[in-house]
Amino acid sequence: MIGNLDHATLQHLWWLIVSVVGALFVFLTFVQGGQTLLLTTAHDDVEKKLIVNSLGRKWELTFTTLVLFGGALFAAFPLFYATSFGGAYWVWMLILATFVLQAVSYEFRTKPGNLLGARTYEAFMFINGSVGLLLVGAALGTFFTGASFTLDDYNRVTWLHSLRGLEAAFSLFNLSMGLFLVFLARVLGALYLCNHIRHEDLHERLRRAVVINMVIALPFLLYVLVRLVTMDGFAVDPASGQVTVESFKYLKNLLGMPVVLIMLVAGLLLVIAGVVMTGKGRSTRGIWPAGVGTVLTALSLLLTAGFHGSAFYPSAVDPASSLTIFNASSSHFTLTAMSYVALAVPFVLAYIACVWRMMDRRKFTTDDLESENAKNLY
Repeated sequence: MIGNLDHATLQHLWWLIVSVVGALFVFLTFVQGGQTLLLTTAHDDVEKKLIVNSLGRKWELTFTTLVLFGGALFAAFPLFYATSFGGAYWVWMLILATFVLQAVSYEFRTKPGNLLGARTYEAFMFINGSVGLLLVGAALGTFFTGASFTLDDYNRVTWLHSLRGLEAAFSLFNLSMGLFLVFLARVLGALYLCNHIRHEDLHERLRRAVVINMVIALPFLLYVLVRLVTMDGFAVDPASGQVTVESFKYLKNLLGMPVVLIMLVAGLLLVIAGVVMTGKGRSTRGIWPAGVGTVLTALSLLLTAGFHGSAFYPSAVDPASSLTIFNASSSHFTLTAMSYVALAVPFVLAYIACVWRMMDRRKFTTDDLESENAKNLY
């Protein structure tokens, strides 16, 4: 049945799948956000152990989702992978380096004979949760503002900026996107820890962190939203494939895709609802509406970038070189084969949800730090 779908339908389907994985990754960055809270909310080693080990049960999930996001992009839209990773390699290498620091930190933070000391690895976790996410947000911002590349007739990329992708962080829109992602992750991290850890003193500080970080995130969010609906965008002619600059392109996309607009509004309202539930109320379950809201918000932005006749990776210097879901995708055969494989994804997600539920069915407490399994803690 999937083989009977035309190429354009498969291209839309795979941009949707990639966007869903990307949106799930944004939600799972609560791990990175929680890591950055170590320095401000944990007042002693016991509280640090509670936070690190609570997050330690989920950090591999975030890492795996990031790899899956990159892998799906590579397989479904190889020209994007070749262009961005081949040209903007410094930004991607730095992002990956911060995630390597994260993995090393969880592995060695409490190892006997640790020469660097626990504080060094806690600093690595902070770098992953701040610098890493800032660069991820800036890189995602180029889906709207464009990047400095051209392609020749053989799709060979020429990157026209010596910073090789790091220049994205010097755009106010991209920087605002990155900073919003950093503080949103801190909000999600505090919400998650409130839900997973049983510790009254820590709860009070985490609730304050939820509100404070949301207040800090709001100006960046408002700037991104205002610029998104007022900026010029990159439109693709469906007949010729030619990409041109169009005024209010992303506003037109949202108005032309009312479901996506509703998802964006609903997502933002759910995030606020989660913040109010836990930050201002006594509930510890605010992570769930905020998590769903984060997924809807990120998904709506990614769909706005790729659907409704838009170039999802525009070239700011040569619009004709811009990448769309049509000119950057794999062949019909490859997308068909991948679609059959993707039918197993819901079962994988169900398995992850089941394992998550089992891990979180009991609150993490100080008793867990002294149990017979304590030697396996991070």
